[in-house]
Amino acid sequence: MLETSVARFYDELADDYHLIYADWEASVSRQGDALDALIGQDSAEVLDCSCGIGTQAIGLALRGHRVTGTDLSPRAAARAAREAARRNLTLPTAVADMRHLPFPHGQFDTVVCADNSLPHLLTEQDVHAALTEMRRVLRPAGLLLLSTRPYDELLRERPTSTPPQVHRHADGAERTVTFQLWHWHDDGEHYDLEHFQLLPADGEWRVRVRRTTSWALGRDRLTGLVADAGFADPGWRMPEETGFFQPLLVARARE
Repeated sequence: MLETSVARFYDELADDYHLIYADWEASVSRQGDALDALIGQDSAEVLDCSCGIGTQAIGLALRGHRVTGTDLSPRAAARAAREAARRNLTLPTAVADMRHLPFPHGQFDTVVCADNSLPHLLTEQDVHAALTEMRRVLRPAGLLLLSTRPYDELLRERPTSTPPQVHRHADGAERTVTFQLWHWHDDGEHYDLEHFQLLPADGEWRVRVRRTTSWALGRDRLTGLVADAGFADPGWRMPEETGFFQPLLVARARE
């Protein structure tokens, strides 16, 4: 099943996820700043419904927001909690599918679904179910912050790989290289990705490969799905404006 394969992908990646970034700590701070500016209120009640190892959730908690994190991956959610505790932050986490969020109606001021998490859902029915759940747990006029890859551009180009990202370890001598190979489906929208990490090991390279599937949801199509799920005035904010590393769809729960 889809949820099993996605959970396995992120379970296997959880211990090494920070190696995707050149500097994970700097990314936590930078992304927290960008999202905090969009939230625009102090001490908001925030749900990060795809928290991973805590990149956005920890960044927001560092800025005084009351953040809860959920993720489909048990290992990722557990690491997010550990990373938060290491920084003396309170970050309750739980394992949950974003299509079935374990919270009552209207609990949160803001829901964050960042870092291309929603496109792991491969049908309109599943995306609608997740967005409807995000709407349900938001207070009236609550804020949705949702980021994806820049799929309008990627759908035109249909790349077969991503550029390598190099993470330099604390000693400065060793590096980890991360990149992806993409295999597009015949429908031109879905793609299988192979996530490669090359890790140094005794003067040689050790290779880890993990596989999953995503849906390249264009901005207009996703905007329509967000509106259909009960959100008002959905609009896109680009990285050059927000300082966030991906395009962000911003919308408010209809009152």
